[in-house]
Amino acid sequence: MKVSEAVRIRLLKLMEEKQFKQFDFYKKGGIAKSTTSQVLNGAHERVALLTIYEMINTMGVSFTEFFNDKIFDEINV
Repeated sequence: MKVSEAVRIRLLKLMEEKQFKQFDFYKKGGIAKSTTSQVLNGAHERVALLTIYEMINTMGVSFTEFFNDKIFDEINV
C-alpha cells in the first residue's frame, strides 16, 4: 500500500469515528474544498505533511494518534 492510500484510509476512518464530514474541514479548519476532495479521493500519490496536519488538527487529532495505527505497517514504497 502506498503512503497516500494509508493516509486516505486513516483519515476516512477517523472521520467516521468522529462523525466528521468533508465540508467540516472547510467550515471548521478553513481547508480548501478541492484539497480535501483530492486527498480523500486519492487524486494524488503524495500528500503534503502540512495538509495532513491541518486536516487532523481540525478533527482534534495529534500526529501521534494519527500515525499510531496498524495501517502504516502495511506501507510499501
